[in-house]
Amino acid sequence: MGDPATPSTTYQSAPGSSLGLNLPSTMSTTPLFLEPVTPSTHIERMISVGYQPSPSRTIYSDRFIPSRTGSNFALFDISPSANSPAEGREDGSGAYATLLRTALFGPDAGVFPPATPEKLLRLDGKNSSAYPTSRNIFRYKTETRRSMHSLSPFGFEDALPGVSHGPVKAPRKVPRSPYKVLDAPALQDDFYLNLVDWSAHNVLAVGLGNCVYLWNACSSKVTKLCDLGMDVSVCSVGWAQRGTHLAVGTSNGKLQVNKQLDELDPYRIWDASRCKRVRTMEGHRLRIGALAWSSSMLSSGSRDKTILQRDIRAQDDFVNKLAGHKSEVCGLKWSYDNRELASGGNDNRLFVWNQHSTQPVLKYCEHTAAVKAIAWSPHLHGLLASGGGTADRCIRFWNTTTNSHLSCMDTGSQVCNLVWSKNVNELVSTHGYSQNQIIVWRYPTMSKLATLTGHTYRVLYLAISPDGQTIVTGAGDETLRFWNVFPSPKSQNTDSEIGASSLGRTQIR
Repeated sequence: MGDPATPSTTYQSAPGSSLGLNLPSTMSTTPLFLEPVTPSTHIERMISVGYQPSPSRTIYSDRFIPSRTGSNFALFDISPSANSPAEGREDGSGAYATLLRTALFGPDAGVFPPATPEKLLRLDGKNSSAYPTSRNIFRYKTETRRSMHSLSPFGFEDALPGVSHGPVKAPRKVPRSPYKVLDAPALQDDFYLNLVDWSAHNVLAVGLGNCVYLWNACSSKVTKLCDLGMDVSVCSVGWAQRGTHLAVGTSNGKLQVNKQLDELDPYRIWDASRCKRVRTMEGHRLRIGALAWSSSMLSSGSRDKTILQRDIRAQDDFVNKLAGHKSEVCGLKWSYDNRELASGGNDNRLFVWNQHSTQPVLKYCEHTAAVKAIAWSPHLHGLLASGGGTADRCIRFWNTTTNSHLSCMDTGSQVCNLVWSKNVNELVSTHGYSQNQIIVWRYPTMSKLATLTGHTYRVLYLAISPDGQTIVTGAGDETLRFWNVFPSPKSQNTDSEIGASSLGRTQIR
């Protein structure tokens, strides 16, 4: 084509040779020089150092030669020319080729960031090659589940070189140690009792032996509310929803028929601000281990297998008696809309009652041990969680609206308590035999966010602070431990008014 930069290779054609060239008579029969051009030779010419096309001359060709500046020759074990002038040019084209290759073959298919002296220096100080000697592009790769929240246009979770993504939210960290520990002498190691409750006014009530103590979480002040005497012990405590009144369920170890107060096991209602008993109500024959408030309605569950519905505005001791359990009632919880009452018993049964029924409207018999742990979800209407004892070890979820069993999680140990977070869709469970641990779960996946340990006995008691961030746990080791497990409603990592900065160990009485 008359390219002055084209080197020549000599082929001689003599007259009368087998080439049979038809030449004009005016042309000399001087040996003719032809040049066969191979593709590799042509590419070498196009990318050679000496190739500098004239700016004033247009070169025409019968085919398009693409630029291979952004090609990764090491990917196919091809060594590019060492003195290529195109190296370092067309950086945008190279980045595009890298992204395209990643989209086609995956994030591990021979994609390497640009080689820089810093990246070529290994940790031991020696230089290393920017590219491995061989890569299996179509190697077998197990399929991974893609996140629903992935915004990657290529469908890969791994970050691509040169692509900036938005900030990834780090998983929330739950402190593994309690920020405060209180000594609680005489805190009973009894699975069927409920001796700890936290009021809406940030006051913790604890039953210790035959006394009830109040601990103000803001001031850390301890007040002795009542002393039931030597013959009566505290079996349950429960704050009203507004936190103004406290119900105390008791048990009389000695039955004295002559005295009405000793003959029947009462629970008493106290005005916590004045520490004064305002009413005594009767009706149960045996100890009261479970209490649940619903506005002015108070429900009590007893070892006599019955549940009494009481209206504290009425003169009568109770307005309804609910019968259905075949053994001691140890768990009671009203739903957040105050329309349904869930009860659990030592007969391995979970019942759901409405406001006016005297027989359970729903019966669940899947648990194989006592059902003490009961919790209604504050996020979804009709969602109920329940936990079984040592022989069961499971947390089960129910939809009381559709009367269906949703799921089951085997925790591996006795489930003593359950409580939902009102700020996020998570719940916490406390356990007894044989792990004695506290577990924070994310619902509905039931993935563990944290496992907290520290108690040396069964974690039988659980209550949550009014701001929904802190829980307090109690055990037969006679300690109360305070844990920060849930975020604030606005997801701000600020300390609440519960004395979180007051570390150390103190005594509740």
